[in-house]
Amino acid sequence: MELNWWEIVSAALGLGCVVLAGRNSKYNFYLGYAYNIFLAVLFWNQSLFAAMALQPVSFAINIFGHWRWTHPKSHERSNADPEKLRVSKVSWKGWGGYAGIILSGGAILGSVLSACTSDPLPWLDSYILMLTFLAQYLSAQKRLECWFVWMAVNAANITLYAVSGLWVMTAVAALYLINGIVSYFSWRTLYNNKC
Repeated sequence: MELNWWEIVSAALGLGCVVLAGRNSKYNFYLGYAYNIFLAVLFWNQSLFAAMALQPVSFAINIFGHWRWTHPKSHERSNADPEKLRVSKVSWKGWGGYAGIILSGGAILGSVLSACTSDPLPWLDSYILMLTFLAQYLSAQKRLECWFVWMAVNAANITLYAVSGLWVMTAVAALYLINGIVSYFSWRTLYNNKC
């Protein structure tokens, strides 16, 4: 197996980013910016076009999240630090809207990728993309349930990366899955304490 340095650097940046996010550190965003750039190149080289197309949008969501985490509205401030956004939850109505977007967006993108690209797993790639957008948006808003969505994304990514021969990224996705579990419990404590 030949080492892919883009994959290794991407893995290191991604691990650092998610560990910092799970520990409620705003510094996760700086690693996230670099991570998006490295992933865009990596996925382009592997013909994973939906995953590659995610990176500019992810970069924009990182900017939005960075702003949200450090500039909360008065009713969203953490009890521990009023300069930080506190962890909150998604409403049931919100989940209904998100489900509709995920199902329809994944179907449209899966159809396009199936017809127009050499993507080895167009449907899986498409739905992972849609779930990743949701997970990133919920993370940017500091919603507790983002970790459930991240766990689903990482479980699916284990399959996608393994089939694509990205073994370092497969291992990283497994570590992300473990981090998602730990981070959920960390953020649940923050939520209960209105932090």
